[in-house]
Amino acid sequence: MSPPRSLKHLPPATAAAASPRAVATPRATGIRSACALPTRRLWCSASAAVARASTEMADAPLDWAERSLEELRSLPDHDTFCLMALSPLDGRYDRFVKELMPVFSEFGLIRYRVLIEIKWLLKLSQIPEITEVPQFSKEAQAFLNAIIENFCIDDAKEVKKIEKVTNHDVKAVEYFLKQRCSSNPEIAKVSEFFHFGCTSEDINNLSHALALKEGVNRVMFPAMINICRALCSLATQNSGYPMLARTHGQPASPTTVGKEMANFAARLSDIGKSFSEVKILGKFAGAVGNYNADVVAYPEFDWPKVAEEFVRSLGLQFNPYVTQIPKAGEVGSSTMPHKINPIDFENSDGNLCQANSILSGISMKLPISRLQRDLTDSTVLRNLGMGLGHSLLAYKATMRGISKVQVNESRLAEDLEQTWEVLAEPIQTVMRRYGIPEPYEKLKKLTRGQAVTKDSMQQFIDGLDIPEEVRSKLSQLTPHSYTGLAEDLARDIEKWVDLESGFQIK
Repeated sequence: MSPPRSLKHLPPATAAAASPRAVATPRATGIRSACALPTRRLWCSASAAVARASTEMADAPLDWAERSLEELRSLPDHDTFCLMALSPLDGRYDRFVKELMPVFSEFGLIRYRVLIEIKWLLKLSQIPEITEVPQFSKEAQAFLNAIIENFCIDDAKEVKKIEKVTNHDVKAVEYFLKQRCSSNPEIAKVSEFFHFGCTSEDINNLSHALALKEGVNRVMFPAMINICRALCSLATQNSGYPMLARTHGQPASPTTVGKEMANFAARLSDIGKSFSEVKILGKFAGAVGNYNADVVAYPEFDWPKVAEEFVRSLGLQFNPYVTQIPKAGEVGSSTMPHKINPIDFENSDGNLCQANSILSGISMKLPISRLQRDLTDSTVLRNLGMGLGHSLLAYKATMRGISKVQVNESRLAEDLEQTWEVLAEPIQTVMRRYGIPEPYEKLKKLTRGQAVTKDSMQQFIDGLDIPEEVRSKLSQLTPHSYTGLAEDLARDIEKWVDLESGFQIK
């Protein structure tokens, strides 16, 4: 074997970014090491490239995320905040994870909500059938897009100030946008179409999905790529440096430093390929996933198609069959004035909880090994059966439960007959269409804290300034008939479910 090439030393500024130095591990006393060369630091040109890239980025124009970080750093009490932070990520280590702050912080969530609300209003303006929201002029479009592009910490603070009054975070965003757009007459006259036909989860699920996509693409994946490049550099430039391998903690056939680095690079590269198959889903189907309010306001329109176009325009995959996913915490509804969501949810099923605990532990342990080989994975893998067993037990229990389910039609009908307040949603949506001011607030006054009956709802409808034909249709609406496209979607489920090509490992 030819002698190893001379190894260069890294400059101090990039030394921290390189892998730990390779040290010849001594064997038992009296036995010479198989690699008796002096300890040297590994050379990694990729680290220097990363440092250069960071310098170049400093000269580039600031985008919204970097601008928000500049604002954060400029706060006079930032150091105090870091000292008092409960999470070390926000305190001691904030300088290492700061790139994630604009995306996954409260500020980031508010900004994504603003983005979704504005993009939805722009989408409505592009639908010819919705004549109440005409196509915006270039100036109006620029005005709306500027709210997104220039959104800053002060804007987020304004939203939080509104939330103190509304006690509803998504509704606060809607009110913020109405206030911000009040100076633009073209947008102000259609401002009731902000949040049109939406429920809070429509806005939230798309906001979290965009945050996840942007966070991994902007921050996580580049960090992984840097590591992979650094490992490749270590592998190629130190390929001839011999070292003793170890299996089960004992000396084994020698390898080289470069080869071991290549192993890690190859594994990370393979993991990276799998990310391209990940689909981030988004839903936009209203309160319970049936487009109920949309269908009442514009019954002739293909709302599932509009929703799919909108979700895909955001760079997400469309999820057609959904409910309103519950969220922890006390949250009302942004479109159903009568409803206050419960704060207590069912506990996770015991067996699935146990299975997830076991399998998560296994998945975290398996990629980690001491040097080239140890036996911890052998012990851990013996518990695969336990994890899968708890899963199978849960699946069979679910099947037993399904086999006992029967529809109690009389009880369902009774529930519907006693909840005429559910019609507040379609009525206020129609009110928005015909320009009646403060529809949400008027229905909230009618439905909150008091019994709502067929007669009281009819009396409210009779007092609306809407076309007679529309009034007649609203009068015919009942809790029993207000199901949107639920029936059609249920019948079409087999068009979406694929049991042939899925549920297998290829």
